[in-house]
Amino acid sequence: MSFPLRRNTLPVDELGSMARRVRGPWPSNAKGVALVSALTHRNSPLKYVVYSLLAIAASTTMVGAQPVRWTTFSIPQTGTSVQIPSSIFSQRAGQPDGFGQRFETVDGRAELTIQSVPRRGNETPATFLAERGPPAHIQYKRVTPQFFAVSSYKRDVVWYNRCNFSRRFVHCVLINYPAREERAWDQIVTRISLSLKAD
Repeated sequence: MSFPLRRNTLPVDELGSMARRVRGPWPSNAKGVALVSALTHRNSPLKYVVYSLLAIAASTTMVGAQPVRWTTFSIPQTGTSVQIPSSIFSQRAGQPDGFGQRFETVDGRAELTIQSVPRRGNETPATFLAERGPPAHIQYKRVTPQFFAVSSYKRDVVWYNRCNFSRRFVHCVLINYPAREERAWDQIVTRISLSLKAD
């Protein structure tokens, strides 16, 4: 387990309206068509702004435009269970060390790992975290006797890690997603994190 094993605030339900504002509505009459054409003309200084807005709107549609379908993912060997947005993380992407599963979005821009590893002796959340050498400038860090949660940025990616401690195992969720979509992921990351349980 290493850092990032790969954090996050418009709520998801506001993202659809934000995307709609970015995408349009474009005027449907001839003058409107002419306006769009003029803005995206190769010599127009605004064309890159228009293209950037359209790209952002397109990339965030998957998170905010459709209802999110949730399912419970379990690791029988360790008693780990967590709710995951299976309509977003729909692709299996291999297995991590220990027990668990990696998932990613269809376009590969976001990743989710559910992972359990054996707990060694009197290992605590604080010692477990310190041994893995997290980055020095973490944006968010909470450590308790039962769990830790940390989050920060790595270039253009936000990473969020939470690990809960039971008697025999450490149960973790690790999430990476584009920093430009940070606010759109807030409710999703929160629900995943708070649903992490261990028998």
